[in-house]
Amino acid sequence: MENIISPEIILPGFRFLPTEEELVNYYLKETVLGKNLYCDIIGFLNIYNHYPWDLPGMAKIGEREWYFFVQRDTRSGHGGKKPNRTTERGYWKATGSDRQIRRLTEPKIILGLRKTLVFYTGKAPNGNRTDWVMNEYRLSDTSILREDIVLCKIYRKATSLRVFEQRAEEQALSSYVAQNNNITVPLPLQHHDYGTNMAQADSDEHGPSSYSAWTTMTECFTQYGP
Repeated sequence: MENIISPEIILPGFRFLPTEEELVNYYLKETVLGKNLYCDIIGFLNIYNHYPWDLPGMAKIGEREWYFFVQRDTRSGHGGKKPNRTTERGYWKATGSDRQIRRLTEPKIILGLRKTLVFYTGKAPNGNRTDWVMNEYRLSDTSILREDIVLCKIYRKATSLRVFEQRAEEQALSSYVAQNNNITVPLPLQHHDYGTNMAQADSDEHGPSSYSAWTTMTECFTQYGP
């Protein structure tokens, strides 16, 4: 039987929101075993040939999260073969340790593992962090594997409220400077520290090279105001 798209998928209001157990124990497992899924809702793609921000347009479905089956490439190195997650102009870097995906009704049974990775532009180890994240799911039972296939979920980190507040301050400062031609304020104000937490929040959201840190509005008006 050929894969078909269920009619409800094209209906307004339909959302594809599978649990991690469903992703691993149904979508990934059935695909690894060579079985045809009833709904052709997750496609195969070598995501490492593309920038992460181009991937949403290549997914079969998704609004904030996009899913792909990926046949992993490996390279030889210290300790044996390892997955190759480099791209033409960046790389995916793992963060933290793998998380076990367990069966909800039988928590002792481990269905698979989830690895979380963040995309960096440039070359390791000096790349620039972006806000694109990938959850890579793989089966824990490698004895049933015909091919090294994983299921990848791509998404962007949510913007923190403090980052929005910082942007509002910057916009207000630009407006103030534009309306007061008698003062000179360097835009952006280089090397002014607006707080470790804010700097980290901005770095997590945009990457360290997105734009230089600004000082707060109060500090600007105190230093450069008429």
